[in-house]
Amino acid sequence: MWQRKRAAALRYDGRDAPRVVATGRDLVAEKILEAARAAGVPLREDPVLMEALATLELAQEIPPELYRAVAEALAWAYRLSGTSPPAAPAGTPARRRQGFG
Repeated sequence: MWQRKRAAALRYDGRDAPRVVATGRDLVAEKILEAARAAGVPLREDPVLMEALATLELAQEIPPELYRAVAEALAWAYRLSGTSPPAAPAGTPARRRQGFG
């Protein structure tokens, strides 16, 4: 059975919770994946997380119930790419430095 391709992209700047910056199906999903590959962004297959992200609006912060799943995905991507997450700006409350919210 043919399954529709889906993709989503997140942006995390270290200040607030990650935001959905792209989501799409089929051809749009392929374009998202192509852009990620071209930028050297690791690609991760996680159908459950994908379905949850697909319900969010563009530019929307991820909700608290997705913090753990997104944190795991981001940690995986940073490890794989050999980079570190952005540092929280000076003056950011400790609770924000330790998580997303």
